[in-house]
Amino acid sequence: MNQTAAVPDNTPAPMSSDNWTGTPAAQAAAAQIKFVSFAIGDDQYGVDIMAVREIKGWTDITYLPKQPDYVRGVLNLRGSIVPIVDLRCRFGQGLTETTPLHIVIIVQIGGRQVGLIGDRVLDIVSVEAAQIQKVPRTGHSEAKDFLAGLATHDNVMIALIDLPNLLAAGAPSEH
Repeated sequence: MNQTAAVPDNTPAPMSSDNWTGTPAAQAAAAQIKFVSFAIGDDQYGVDIMAVREIKGWTDITYLPKQPDYVRGVLNLRGSIVPIVDLRCRFGQGLTETTPLHIVIIVQIGGRQVGLIGDRVLDIVSVEAAQIQKVPRTGHSEAKDFLAGLATHDNVMIALIDLPNLLAAGAPSEH
């Protein structure tokens, strides 16, 4: 067949971000949301895998005065000063009594890195975007203000953290 033959009318247009159709497998992959799941007590949370820069074991941090209770201090991470946020405290559940078994998930939010204290990392989870449910807005709960949605994976509910909103409501300023 001649390479310069006319393209039949029923051939899909070239792929672009505006009209991409791709194969069914490619469409399914594009509709997947991946996140790192971790535990705080008996609850499971998730953060967008693309925001995660690294996961570290607990290490001593430097306390800073006059910070909100949920900002436990800062960590020197290869020359960068990273604020450490206690999610349990941020969600109104009291301070985390950290042990060497706790972890710090370093995430990139906008142009800065922030560490999130968790009890333990669980898994990397992939769900279809259509399966993410809105957070019910009944009653007042501090935690719901920081959640982007809810996903069910292996019959377990995972609350997805809205990272920009987590910092927008009184998070530490960039130094």
